[in-house]
Amino acid sequence: MHEQRTGAPREGEPTSAVAEVEDQTDRLILSLLSSSQFPGLWSVNELAREIGKPIDVADSIHRLYGQGLIHRLDDFVFVTHAAACCEALRL
Repeated sequence: MHEQRTGAPREGEPTSAVAEVEDQTDRLILSLLSSSQFPGLWSVNELAREIGKPIDVADSIHRLYGQGLIHRLDDFVFVTHAAACCEALRL
């Protein structure tokens, strides 16, 4: 059963506006990494230049890696097989 919450977010919990921006950044990074137009490894710097928000990109990469949706290789990232399959299903 889901607990309904009311009131202010708990300490350390993002507000809905912040969570929405985080979700958008996560989806954009997964989309770029899964793109058939630009497949393969992307450097963290390339993603930051493409999106224009280096801190948001770094935070998103941390979240996506923690969720098992991307792999990291030094300063490069690429999607896991499962994430690529999920993105392909969304098309």
